[in-house]
Amino acid sequence: MLDETDRRILRHWLGEPDAARAVLAERAGVTQATLGRRMERLRQAGVVKAVRARIDWKALGFAVEVSLRFTLDKTNPRAFDEFIAAARDVPEVVAIQTFLGRVDVRLNAVARDMGHWQEVYREKILALPHIAEVEALMLISTIKESEGLPL
Repeated sequence: MLDETDRRILRHWLGEPDAARAVLAERAGVTQATLGRRMERLRQAGVVKAVRARIDWKALGFAVEVSLRFTLDKTNPRAFDEFIAAARDVPEVVAIQTFLGRVDVRLNAVARDMGHWQEVYREKILALPHIAEVEALMLISTIKESEGLPL
């Protein structure tokens, strides 16, 4: 499906997603028209789902980041749906993922400081429905973060 030109475009686009099209085309070794056509084809094929901003939460004053792992009480057949719907309503929750296995759901949440985190955890997180078990992992540092693949 992808040829070497597509891979080269994706590598450069992932490396510098906000580069001007002229710069990206030059680095990928194609014309701007070719770049535009191929980028659109990659979007239509579902290879590129979205171009989005990556927020630095610390720069916005959210110094605490926590990953929460939940095992849900699955005796209620609507447990997943109700939990996820409620979690979406918590403004401090910035990511929700579901899993197969011992952990059912993972939430990533941010807070301004430990006092704010304590408030979010007690008043919003623990109030989520159908929690059987929760484990909180405080982020200390991010060593590697990449959305790129070896194309």
